[in-house]
Amino acid sequence: MPWSPRAVLLRDLVLGILGTLAFLIDLGADLWAASQYVLSGRYLWAALVLALLGLASVALQLFSWIWLRSDVSSPLAPKPPGRHLALLHLLQLGYLYRCVQGLQQGLLVWRQEVPSEFDVAYADFLSLDISMLRLFETFLETTPQLTLVLAIILQSGSAEYYQCEVLSVCSSSSPLLGVGASVIYFLWNLLLLWPRVLVVALFSALFPRYVALHFLGLWLVFLFWVWLQGTDFMPGPHSEWLYRATVATILYFSWFNVAEGHTRGRATIHLVFLLNDSLLLVVAWATQSAWLPSGRLLQSLLPAAGVCFLLGLALRLAYYCWLHPSRRWEPDQVDGTWGLRSLEERQLPQNRRMAHLAKNFFPKPRDEAVLPWKGEVNGVL
Repeated sequence: MPWSPRAVLLRDLVLGILGTLAFLIDLGADLWAASQYVLSGRYLWAALVLALLGLASVALQLFSWIWLRSDVSSPLAPKPPGRHLALLHLLQLGYLYRCVQGLQQGLLVWRQEVPSEFDVAYADFLSLDISMLRLFETFLETTPQLTLVLAIILQSGSAEYYQCEVLSVCSSSSPLLGVGASVIYFLWNLLLLWPRVLVVALFSALFPRYVALHFLGLWLVFLFWVWLQGTDFMPGPHSEWLYRATVATILYFSWFNVAEGHTRGRATIHLVFLLNDSLLLVVAWATQSAWLPSGRLLQSLLPAAGVCFLLGLALRLAYYCWLHPSRRWEPDQVDGTWGLRSLEERQLPQNRRMAHLAKNFFPKPRDEAVLPWKGEVNGVL
């Protein structure tokens, strides 16, 4: 049964609260894990955890600040960012500020008996930026840290209670495609991501000195590939390279579409490339005479990873054959919000960068661009 508009607003508000809490819990867990590594004398592991956390945080603040500055050009955009906002971003609190701002706007809309179109549109505007930043954080910080934790476990042969990164990965999903489609979408991404993380962690445990070279080599290849596709997501040519570098990092672990048009060929090329690279990493492990302390565990994990990959591939094919929004491009009335096309017609606040990105994820058949509805813009994992 379709949800009522107020129920949808309440659901979005609750998801926003849970996402913010998950971010804070994940941040606290990272700092706690780093402190535990220091106390146990594992300074390199602590430095790696803090380095991943710091680099991801800086990238998120840059994205947030650049978007705030570029939104000033719109006559209906919020007021220009001042010194206080600049200080918040300098203190690495820009993303948290956006979460609080999104919750305040969502609460304002939910309290209204008949929400105004402007308030709903502005709430969507904020939530899209937050979702995109959360996606970037997932692949810039959480996924590399998960890989690091697995490598440490494989190398040491034991796991500690503070080595947990599952919450953050799961909290980055958003069930706004419909229940069935959301579950399938999340599962195929997760099932294809987990084997990749495992093999990279295995390579890191065996060849800790070479994993950085491996990542850098593939990252440069993906960066060149993204550049060839002519991305135009950020407001300026210099900031566009920040986006391309971030997408190249995502492509090292998972698929992310950045260009308009039919993506079957590009997705297939990426899948085959990543599969061959993962197989080479497994072969590099298999040819080593020195076994890791967790060798027996690996004998069960690697076959499980193969099964997960095949299952994820099957779910991915099923999703694109029957559940992808491009096969049913009429606006979904369940969301209780207006589509981006109606926002443009009414001159309400609209997130143009996300609308542009949405054309890459949800192309309309016969090469007709589709303007998606709320919740189907970012392809959020």
